[in-house]
Amino acid sequence: MSDVQTWIKETVTTTPVVLFMKGTAQFPQCGFSGRAIQILKACGVDNLATVNVLEDPEVRQGIKDYSNWPTVPQLYVNGEFIGGTDIMNEMYASGELQALFPKNG
Repeated sequence: MSDVQTWIKETVTTTPVVLFMKGTAQFPQCGFSGRAIQILKACGVDNLATVNVLEDPEVRQGIKDYSNWPTVPQLYVNGEFIGGTDIMNEMYASGELQALFPKNG
């Protein structure tokens, strides 16, 4: 396993909610990443960690290899690959996505 793969695995398994995206939560650099952030905000996710794949070509390719998924953004919850924006949209519409983020209290 390469250093990048090791880093990705460590990141997704030690951080509850991670979105690998283009840009940042404050300044998404593509429409899909922006939509993914909107969906997570609508779910009330406040402990979101983001990784800007545009800052590191190795991570950009590495996350695609890690998940065997060709596109970014990619959402991970508790170490599990959830999917990209289209899957997040579908899961949000059905209520499945919200169920992954139980409200505190």
